[in-house]
Amino acid sequence: MKKTTLILTTIFSFVSLVAQTKVQTPDQVYGELFKDVQMSRIFPDGKTFVDCVPKRDPKDIVKDYLAIKKHPAIKFSLELFVKENFDMPPAPPAVNYVQQEKDVIMHIKNLWGALRREPDKKIEGSSLLPLPHPYIVPGGRFREIYYWDSYFTMLGLKESGEMEMIENMIKNFAYLIETYGHIPNGNRSYYIGRSQPPFFAAMVQLLATIKGDNVYVNFLPALEKEYRFWMDGASKLKVGQAFRRVVKLKDGSILNRYWDDSNVPRQESWREDFETAKKSGRNTIEMYKHLRAGAESGIDFSNRWFADGKNITSIQTTNYIAVDLNALLTNLEYAISKGYQAGGKDSVANDYRKKAERRRVAIDKYCWNSKLNYYCDFNFKTQRILGEVTPAGMYPFCFFESKPDYLSLQAKKASEEIKAKLLQPGGVTTTAKNTNQQWDSPNGWAPLQWMTIWGLDRCGQKELAKEIAMRWMKLNMDVYARTGKLMEKYNVVDTHLEAGGGEYPGQDGFGWTNGVLMALIAKYGKPE
Repeated sequence: MKKTTLILTTIFSFVSLVAQTKVQTPDQVYGELFKDVQMSRIFPDGKTFVDCVPKRDPKDIVKDYLAIKKHPAIKFSLELFVKENFDMPPAPPAVNYVQQEKDVIMHIKNLWGALRREPDKKIEGSSLLPLPHPYIVPGGRFREIYYWDSYFTMLGLKESGEMEMIENMIKNFAYLIETYGHIPNGNRSYYIGRSQPPFFAAMVQLLATIKGDNVYVNFLPALEKEYRFWMDGASKLKVGQAFRRVVKLKDGSILNRYWDDSNVPRQESWREDFETAKKSGRNTIEMYKHLRAGAESGIDFSNRWFADGKNITSIQTTNYIAVDLNALLTNLEYAISKGYQAGGKDSVANDYRKKAERRRVAIDKYCWNSKLNYYCDFNFKTQRILGEVTPAGMYPFCFFESKPDYLSLQAKKASEEIKAKLLQPGGVTTTAKNTNQQWDSPNGWAPLQWMTIWGLDRCGQKELAKEIAMRWMKLNMDVYARTGKLMEKYNVVDTHLEAGGGEYPGQDGFGWTNGVLMALIAKYGKPE
């Protein structure tokens, strides 16, 4: 049986990687042209060129570019060449992004139409991975579906009565799993090497509250295939080893880390990653791995991943057992168990429930910081639990199914750390430090507000949960009243200032902000 499992695991790993290699990324399609465009920064945003659509056969474009470049006597503008040979990415329709309604709820409901995309058609040379069903994009520069964003968007779609859209988006994610072996960061070729925090199970659970437990049965193949992606290589590991996204610890426990299979700079941030790696003085491929893993985490970037707690050049994401990731995988194991149970296969359901319980015990052992009374990441290279208090530490309170009294006690302790280190006038900060990274103080983000509120409320800290919700909603609505916009991120420390940091300007639209705000208003009512 063990031999059969090893063979199946090896086959899945091979099939998954083959599926990825069949997808050509922009650097592979355009070669020297791609590198010249990204390194010369003819566009302020590195995502612009990788989203461009060629006007003719990419091979002919590359051939012509190389021919022109080899003749220095020819007067040549790289920017003009790109604009003549590519259709620029469409700008978001501005009329839909300015305030037309005083009521923010009506604004969000009307905004879904602007963020809606119809089923895609394959275009030769385009980085877009076509999807068969309609979907909602975040907005601004984010013109494609995003994995973890979509769960929080769905919260608002549910409150808006958009049940069909929720199901269509989940079907799209199931399609991506079936086609590529996992859900990429987004439906772009340049995201193929990585995923994002695995919220697919939570999406299925959300749909099950609408349509019943048969949903678990319908999406069970996709749930299991995603699980195999995250657990690829686990059966081959020896104690102390890591492979792709799995790590085997000293006591034999297997937990997970964030990872990316590619060894080059991120396509959409090519120059930024190249310069960061060069500045670090470290092994270049190692740096790209850490940067890409940080992107898979969704927390791109934060001092949470930095060895020195200050500088991105010290990033070491792949060294960490990430507490949020492992809590999400516990939930994935629970969801698969539920699927087998709903299908009448109690024995297999029990096996997955045991997997979830083993993981829960391991998270408690390695990620509960008894000095802080908070869940933190674990550095498996140094065998040290970290001391950074972040909303990631609230994920276990959202998903664990252990004894209620135990969770309530842990949550009560954790709530003191939140009040002391994260709570601000506009909600909770992403970390307690300001490093000019977008996932650090003073910024707050809708998904992390929701996970903090959810975890606190679920485990008995309802007063603090409501307080955070009220502060966040008031900030969202105040900014909307001033600007007519719902933003990707907010300054929760000084609520009169904009959020900052990161590799691009603030974006409005915005999918997960809309979703979380709608869900919080439904639960708590509007703040006075």
